[in-house]
Amino acid sequence: MSQFSPFGGQKPRFVQTSKNGTPFVDYKDHETLRRMLSPNGKIYGRKRLSTSAREQRMVTQAIKRARFMGLLPYTNATL
Repeated sequence: MSQFSPFGGQKPRFVQTSKNGTPFVDYKDHETLRRMLSPNGKIYGRKRLSTSAREQRMVTQAIKRARFMGLLPYTNATL
């Protein structure tokens, strides 16, 4: 029983690796970070992003830094 995958068998990787192989997330890359957020501004979970626990902590920290710097909104709700 095969399952259909819209990504051609692999999920997209959101966490980049440096030249020496260590993973990192750049808080200044707000376009990539925006894809890690739901339409309401919540951070997607590990299963959805296909990240490890360590990478998910780095993603969370990068999103929080980008929000503080004003690159990402805290919420998308308008009053």
